[in-house]
Amino acid sequence: MMRVTIYTDGASRGNPGPGGYGSVLLYTDPRGELHTLELSEGYAMTTNNRMELMGVISALEALKRPCEVDIYSDSQYVVKANEENWVAGWKMRGWRTTNKQPVKNKDLWERLLQASEPHVIHYFWVKGHDGDLYNERCDELATNAADGENLLEDVGFEENNEQSVLEF
Repeated sequence: MMRVTIYTDGASRGNPGPGGYGSVLLYTDPRGELHTLELSEGYAMTTNNRMELMGVISALEALKRPCEVDIYSDSQYVVKANEENWVAGWKMRGWRTTNKQPVKNKDLWERLLQASEPHVIHYFWVKGHDGDLYNERCDELATNAADGENLLEDVGFEENNEQSVLEF
């Protein structure tokens, strides 16, 4: 099984506001050569947590076969939800928190679960803005995407926002 290291970050200007994610995938081929792939996209209206999730999702969806994956993120939201099995509890409770509230970003958590299925994944928290080369690069990719042109529509954000407005 190929081993891949992934670094991810998300950004949002205003939260909600324009946002973006950045991911760096690293793997060493059988000849010992290091390969990298950088991914990023920007969205017109989204949140930081949605972009943190999209960084991980886009990286996992880029993998062409089952891999052993080490994911490094500065998002406690992403790391703890996976390493402390929050996601499994939410799913078991019908996508409700322990306080019986709907889980935010359910659409992306479901997508992350699907993208994770074929892989063996380990999550690691890395302190953001602390000089880690790849974390800093992901931050640069995410903020450049958020500040870019031709931003995409985050359909899940729009749908969740409409639902919460309708509930009041």
